[in-house]
This record gives sequence, C-alpha cells and structure tokens, in this order.
Amino acid sequence: MNNALRITAFAAALAATFGTAYGVGRGVDPLVAAEDRPAQQHGGHGGGEEGGAKPAADHAPGGLQISEGGYTLDLATPTVRAGARTEIRFAVKDDSGRKVTAYQREHGKELHFILASTDLTQYRHLHPVRAADGTWSTPVDLPEAGGYRVFADFTPAAAGAGNLTLGADLAVSGAYRPAALPAPGTTAEVDGYRVALGGELRAGQSGELKLSISRNGRPVTDLQPYLGAYGHLVALRSGDLAYLHVHPNDGGPGPEVSFTATAPSAGTYRLFLDFKHEGKVRTAAFTVRVAEPGNDDGGHREGGAGAPAGHAH
Repeated sequence: MNNALRITAFAAALAATFGTAYGVGRGVDPLVAAEDRPAQQHGGHGGGEEGGAKPAADHAPGGLQISEGGYTLDLATPTVRAGARTEIRFAVKDDSGRKVTAYQREHGKELHFILASTDLTQYRHLHPVRAADGTWSTPVDLPEAGGYRVFADFTPAAAGAGNLTLGADLAVSGAYRPAALPAPGTTAEVDGYRVALGGELRAGQSGELKLSISRNGRPVTDLQPYLGAYGHLVALRSGDLAYLHVHPNDGGPGPEVSFTATAPSAGTYRLFLDFKHEGKVRTAAFTVRVAEPGNDDGGHREGGAGAPAGHAH
C-alpha cells in the first residue's frame, strides 16, 4: 500500500473511532414536589400516573451530562474554598449561547439546585435567585474540601422544551481528607429526630420507600409541607452520582412519608430525605445497597441509614 492510501485508511479509522466514542446519556426529571402546600397527586416534574409511580423503563439516571436538548449548564464558579461563605453563580444557556431567562414554574420554583460531594457525605438543596440577565446565584458554605457535583433541575419556557436535569463538577479547595461512604443502616438521627427507613429500593423495578419520623420517642404527626409535599427525597448512586427518578406518594403530615423509586442498577446509593417541622428543614441521610435484579438479598435490608448529611438550606 502506498503512503497516500495508508494515510487515507488511517484517517478513516480514526474518524470511525471518534464517531463511536462521541455521545452523551439521556437524563430525566428527578422529584421536586409541587408548591409549598401538600398536593393530592405527584408525578415528578413531567406529571405521570396517579399515585406517583411510573414504569421503570421510562426513566434513566439524570444529572450525568452538562448539556442536553440544546441547553447547557454554565457554572461560572467552578471552584470555592472550604469553610468560607461564598456565592455560586451559574446560568443555563441555549444552543445559541444565550442565557435562558424564561422558565416554567415547577413545584413553586423556576429551577431547583442540588449540590453533593462525590463521597456523598455532604448534601445541600439550595434555592438560587435569578437575575434579569439569566444569571443564577446562591450563597453556600461547604465545610469539607474535595470534589462536588451540582445539579440544575428545570424546564425552559420555550415551546416544546421538556424537563432537564443537568450536572457539572465543583471543586472545593482546602485540606482534603477523604471520607468513606457512611455504613448502611436503617435509622438516621438529626437534631433530635429519629428517621427509620422501611421498604425496598430495587434495581430495574419500582419499589416503595417508607420513612417514619419521631422525636423523643413520639411520632411526629404535624410535619409541614416542603416543596409541596411532607417530604422530599433525592437518591444518588455512589461512584458517578447518577440522579435517580423518585416520586412522592399521597399521605398526611406524618409520621410516615413514602416515595416510589427505581434504582437503575445494582450498587450502593445514598438517600437524602428533607422534611420540615416547626419551621425548619432538616435532612436525614441513608446508605442503601441494591442487589442485582432477582436477588432477594438486596434493597435496604442490607443497607439503610448512615451518618446524617448537612441540612438543606
């Protein structure tokens, strides 16, 4: 083969390699409930079946991509310092590079912003403010250095736009002390409250998670609505921080709140329950192990609560 033919063959092979490698995953809407009042039915941001559950096949983990559907999460503050109160600024840009300024209001907010450390020991559900030019900002104070992931959950007002969950990496500078994922368990303690986890998280199948809240040995029966429900649950997969699709179920103001969730795969997950009582939002965190489909040894029976994470703000 002469040199010209060799070069042509090499270029074709190289193009094929890059063409195969190029691609991004699809993300879906995680749960963030309706307005700050209890709703009778919740189906995640995109609506859905009554009772909150949707077929597992309809959903895949969200938050793994920075761009999707012609929109990009532009994190203007990719680095903050541990232990210092600072401001995170970001914008959502359309495919022409313009900042998005019009959103559908979902669950009382135009956009929901969640932040978690890659070791899943730190968690925040933040409520940023949007400036007229489309720049979002929120104060934050993170005590531990290391890698973090931020998630923006929103629906543009543009015709035909669907709900998106985009993610970006955040670096927190300072003395880094790696932390192990908290051990599995079935209870979590936070500010004198005890939260017990029941039910089962399954790989590829929907399952119900029940969380019972008590204080001083007595059930809490007067929970206050937070983002339209009596509890708000976020589930993140250990390793890549895939954002699970979680649905709230109908229920009263305690002591039990329940959710329907589907784990996309076997593995270890971290669950964060936000609940509001006496005017304050608190967060209880659990570590859960999920077995392969068909293995009855999985679910929260091998896992549960770990050390409580930071409170949502």
